[in-house]
Amino acid sequence: MRRASVAVAALLSAGLLFGCAPNGASAPETPLPETSSPTPNPSPTPTASPAEQAVAEMSTEEQAASVVMGTVATTDTTTLHDYMAHGYGGFILMSENVPATADELRAVTSSLVVDEAMPPLIAIDQEGGVVSRLPWDDAATAQTLQSSPASEAQSAFDRRGELVAEAGANVNFGIVADVPADTASFIAPRALGTDPASAAERVAGAVEGETSHVYSTLKHFPGHGAAPGDSHQSIPSTTLSLDDWHEADAVPFEAGIDAGAELLMFGHLAYTSVDETPASLSARWHEIARDELGFDGVMITDDLGMLASSGDAAYADPVANAVAAIAAGNDMVLMIATSTPDTAGAIADGIAQAVEAGELPADRLRDAAEHVAALRLDAAE
Repeated sequence: MRRASVAVAALLSAGLLFGCAPNGASAPETPLPETSSPTPNPSPTPTASPAEQAVAEMSTEEQAASVVMGTVATTDTTTLHDYMAHGYGGFILMSENVPATADELRAVTSSLVVDEAMPPLIAIDQEGGVVSRLPWDDAATAQTLQSSPASEAQSAFDRRGELVAEAGANVNFGIVADVPADTASFIAPRALGTDPASAAERVAGAVEGETSHVYSTLKHFPGHGAAPGDSHQSIPSTTLSLDDWHEADAVPFEAGIDAGAELLMFGHLAYTSVDETPASLSARWHEIARDELGFDGVMITDDLGMLASSGDAAYADPVANAVAAIAAGNDMVLMIATSTPDTAGAIADGIAQAVEAGELPADRLRDAAEHVAALRLDAAE
């Protein structure tokens, strides 16, 4: 799938260990909150962008569903199509969604498209190596690229992006911009570089390699390197100052942003000198990404199920986590671990109810929906 450049409508002041969540996680069925009747939104102005026009025609409930990326563990195309008919803006392909061949996978991804004029963001964690959903990915892995010329990262991700697009996905959650401080870290074999400068060169090359195939995602902002620990099991933290972050862990993210990455995935990491709250739920870190790094694309959480699995009672409720994530500045929330087929609906309903109750500003949800809609409309071209 060849993509055009992204027109973003508005700006705002990942089995094995991997970037989102373990496969096959399950939990008791989450009850769906009651929903209110659809709430009309203001008509678009004559100068509104296509994304603004599309979102203005959505009800609050539809906007809320459009900022949710979920998954359901099956390859049954009818089940998948019915799931996406709820209006979710995205779907993440996990190992349970990947059949034996690329042709079979293409049938799976095709079933996820309900409206060809605004296809969903179909994402996959295709880093290669430790984290790989496509068994036929023959491109160089991060462990190889770490000690190879930086130019080889572009070639590897050109091939990887091609394979992802051939599978029918349009987003790759594949570029690890973290700078591991410890070779024993779970993120070390997945990182593209071993220091800020080498990581930055390879991250930029990876983005440039994917650019004609799929949308690129940088993860896990603001970086696992300074915050030791595994965010699948806890909330890693660090006292690193913002100035020191800018000098080190920020460098590969800045390089990827400058190279044109369209998505930025926020990790469940606490840089306590900046904000005690995990970055995925931190308004301050979203401001830094927008205002200091100049990122104007789609900001998405890492798997919110990881927060629920962290052992911190404050983050046990995925619906509350999702509302807080949108309020903080995320444009899309990702939910995998601990979820059931009903969880995405519960999250969407919870977001809409928060708007109706005045707990989440309507313009924040609208802004998030516009960012997502702009990328989805671009994917249709």
